[in-house]
Amino acid sequence: MNLLSLVLREFVGMIIDDEFLAIAVLMVVGVAAALAFWLAAPPLMVGSVLLLGLIAVLVSSVLKTSWKR
Repeated sequence: MNLLSLVLREFVGMIIDDEFLAIAVLMVVGVAAALAFWLAAPPLMVGSVLLLGLIAVLVSSVLKTSWKR
């Protein structure tokens, strides 16, 4: 139970710290899940969407943060 509360605290901290990054990551994972389960896309396509989408989210988050400073 202690581990679960620690994980939940960290997750909430991530969302509060950088809302854009958390929401964008959840959206990319949601798109990949939709491709995998509803459209029965090949695993290579789902993995590519995850890889490229998460790299794009990370780069955009870094650029957004650097422009603020």
